[in-house]
Amino acid sequence: MTDFIGDIHGHADKLIELLTKLGYTIKNGSYHNPDRKVIFVGDYIDRGPQIRETLDIVKSMADSRNAIALLGNHEYNALCFHTNDNKGRPLREHSEKNVHQHAETLRQFKNQESYFETYLDWFKTLPLFYESDNFRVVHSCWDNEHINYLRSVLKDDRLSDNNIHQSVKKGAKLNIAIDETLKGKEIEMPNGASFTDKDGHERTEIRVKWWKNPMTSTYKNISVEPLDNLPNELVDKSAFKNATYYNQDDKPVFFGHYWLKGNPMLYRDNICCLDYSVAKNGYLAAYRFENELKLDKNKFHFV
Repeated sequence: MTDFIGDIHGHADKLIELLTKLGYTIKNGSYHNPDRKVIFVGDYIDRGPQIRETLDIVKSMADSRNAIALLGNHEYNALCFHTNDNKGRPLREHSEKNVHQHAETLRQFKNQESYFETYLDWFKTLPLFYESDNFRVVHSCWDNEHINYLRSVLKDDRLSDNNIHQSVKKGAKLNIAIDETLKGKEIEMPNGASFTDKDGHERTEIRVKWWKNPMTSTYKNISVEPLDNLPNELVDKSAFKNATYYNQDDKPVFFGHYWLKGNPMLYRDNICCLDYSVAKNGYLAAYRFENELKLDKNKFHFV
């Protein structure tokens, strides 16, 4: 049986509280439940006050096979931030915005950079997605076309050094596949509209619900963020490169990334987001899965 846990972002105290609530105890230096395994959906670093402690817990569980840890966009960003191209320039620009996003991790590993490098090496071992007979799990977006392509170019669904270098080439197939798998799908807001995101940045693109049919959706109901200035009119079809979406009949899919608010809930009986903004005074959430075909809102646990 599997417990899926959402984005932790350096909140080890909440992770310990949630694991304890789910019946995990420490055995041989790792949190353990004899009947269950955790799958973490990614985003262990940045923002929170206990990043090193979070990494220690998650990695020890993965190393002891008490958990599977997926790569999140923050771990991918860190790999690019700390990897240089053949001209010595970082693959992820050290801009004010990018440094600010990564600042807590840099601060908490100050004078321990070599220790953090061991975690960067570990990030390269983390798969971008996972699938069993009964479920799928990914950090942000399960798009079958992207997943099938990544399976064809990644070794064991993990990033090699060459993959990382190739992935930053804007517009390339690998760049788009990794970007949407780890960061989700976005479309331009209509009529030049914009909004201010959780970090105070002005944005002109909205994250979309990739499980909804874009051909029959409005801007308002396809947006993950509930924005007042989105019109209740059908989405311009040219905003989408294709009309694929996650079908109602597909196996349950679990993911994080979207900074949801309030109490955990299901979007659909096969769609489960687990990111409830623990780093913004929200909840750290888990779903306790028993291989059911239809998910049950009562199986959420959160602290």
